[in-house]
Amino acid sequence: MLQTHPINHTAIWAQLHQHQRSTRFLHMRDLFAQNPARFEQMHVQLHGLLLDYSKNRITEDTLQLLVQLAEAADLRGWMDKMRRGDAINISENRAVLHTALRLPESASVYVNGHNVVPDIQRERERALAFAEAVNNGSHLGAHGDTITDVVNIGIGGSDLGPQMATLALKPYRQRVNVHFVANVDGANLAQTLEQLNPARTVFIVASKSFATPETLLNARAARTWFLQQGFAEADIGRHFVAVSSQVAAATEFGIAPANVFAMFDWVGGRYSVWSAIGLPLMCAVGAAHFNDFLAGAHAMDTHFFNAPLRHNMPVLLGLIGLWYNTFYEAASHAVIPYDHGLRRLPAHLQQLDMESNGKQTGRLGEHLDFDTGAVIWGEEGVNCQHAFFQLLHQGSRLIPSDFIVPVQSHYPLGKQHQVLVANALAQTEALMRGKTLAEAHAELAHLDNQSRDMLAPQKVFPGNQPSNTLMLDAVTPFNLGMLLALYEHKVFVQGTIWGVNSFDQWGVEYGKVLAAAIEPQLANTETLAHDASTNALIAHYRKHHEHNT
Repeated sequence: MLQTHPINHTAIWAQLHQHQRSTRFLHMRDLFAQNPARFEQMHVQLHGLLLDYSKNRITEDTLQLLVQLAEAADLRGWMDKMRRGDAINISENRAVLHTALRLPESASVYVNGHNVVPDIQRERERALAFAEAVNNGSHLGAHGDTITDVVNIGIGGSDLGPQMATLALKPYRQRVNVHFVANVDGANLAQTLEQLNPARTVFIVASKSFATPETLLNARAARTWFLQQGFAEADIGRHFVAVSSQVAAATEFGIAPANVFAMFDWVGGRYSVWSAIGLPLMCAVGAAHFNDFLAGAHAMDTHFFNAPLRHNMPVLLGLIGLWYNTFYEAASHAVIPYDHGLRRLPAHLQQLDMESNGKQTGRLGEHLDFDTGAVIWGEEGVNCQHAFFQLLHQGSRLIPSDFIVPVQSHYPLGKQHQVLVANALAQTEALMRGKTLAEAHAELAHLDNQSRDMLAPQKVFPGNQPSNTLMLDAVTPFNLGMLLALYEHKVFVQGTIWGVNSFDQWGVEYGKVLAAAIEPQLANTETLAHDASTNALIAHYRKHHEHNT
C-alpha cells in the first residue's frame, strides 16, 4: 500500500528553503565571472540535443540538494514503477505506459499479466498502413477519387500533440494536406470545410470513448456536411475513420470496423501522440519519419531511465523548474521556441504540464500546502520579443524561461536563420547579465547630467532572470521525438516529488458536467437554479440570442 508523501516535512526540504534564503542575492553574472568552467559543468548533450542550464540561479550545492530531494521522494522507484507497468495512476487504477508506445518490437511490458507490446505494434502498423494507403492513392474515396486532404477532429491531447508535431515536421510532408478541427466554435469547422472537396477528403474522429462532447459535435456536423454534398450513408465508411477504444460506437456512426484504430486506457490523451492518435501525423510525414519520431522519444526514455540523476536531462529540467516554482514561488514558466514550425509547442506543453501537475491534492487525497504546477505560457521568437520581453527584462516578477533553438534551418533563406539564432542567444545573455546603473550612465555620456540622471534608471536591467537553452541540430522527426519525451519526463519528475498523480484530470471533467446541464437551459425557459451571476448570464443569452435570430 502506498504511503502518504509528506515531502515538505523532510529535512532536505527545510535545507532547500534555507539554501534559497542564503543564495537568493547571488547574481548570475558574478557566478560566471567566478567560474569560467560554469558552462562545461552545467550542460548535457544527447544525440542532436544540447541542454545548457548554466544560466540559472543555482550552484553545484543547489544541484546536489535538489538531487537529494529527488532521492527522498524515491524518484528512481517511481520511474521503475512507471516503466514496468505498475498502476501509478492511482485514482483510476491504471498503468502509465506512454513510454511503451515507442519501445522496439522485441521489448516486453506486462499489464495484468499481458504483454502489451504486440498490441501496440499491431495498432501502429494498421494505422501506418492506412496512412500509406492514403498517401500512395490506394485508398480512394467513394467515387474513386484520390484523397488530397485529411481532417483530424479531436480536442485536447487528440488535437494539440498531433497538430503541433505536424506543423513542426512540415518539411517532411508527404502528398496529403492535414487539417485540425477542435473548437466547438462553428468557425473552426466551417472555415476548414470551405477548403475541401468532400470526394477527396478523409475525416479522422479521435476520441477514446467516442463520446467526447466537443469531438462528437464536430464529427456529426462534418458527417452532415458530407451527406449534403450528394453522398450516401454507405459512403461514410470510405471517408471517415476513428481512433477510439469503442468500435461499436464508431461503427454505429458509419465507420468501418477495419478503420477503427485502438487506443489503450493506460495512455492519457496528452501523452498519446505516439499512438494511433498520431494518425494525422502519420498521414502528414509517412511511416519512416513517424518511426524516426518514435526512435527519438525512445532515445530520451533510455537516457531518462539510466542516466545518473545529476546528469539526467529530464531530471535536471524538472528539478530546476521545481526550485523556482516551489522555493522561489515563481508562478509561471515561459517556453519560447525560436522556430516557426514549433509555434504550437507552448500550447502542447501547457496541456502536458498544467493538466498533469495543476493540483493541490496529493496522491491519497491529502492537501498540499506548497506550490505545485507552474503556469506554462509562451510564443515563438522573435515575434514575442516585441510583446512580453519588456516584462521579462524589466518587470518585477521572477519568470524562468526555456529557449528552444535549432542550429540548422529547413529554410536557409539568406541570413534569416543566423539573425534568428543571434536574437535567441542575445536574449538569454541579456536576461542573465542585465545592465547596471553605472553601465546605463556610461551609455548616455553624450547627454547632459540632468538628462542622463533622468534617463539612466529607465535603461537599467536587473538581470538574473533564469533560462535554459535547448539547442537542436535541426527540427527532425528524431529530435522532435527527443524534445517532447524530455518534457513528458520533466513533468513526471516534478509530479513525483510534489506527490501528485500527474495522470488524471478531474478538474477538466467537472466543467464538462456543468456545461451539459447549462447547454439545454440556453434554449428553453425553465426556472434556473444556479448562482445569481450564472442565472443572469443565461437570461441575457436567452434574450439576445432570440432577438438576433
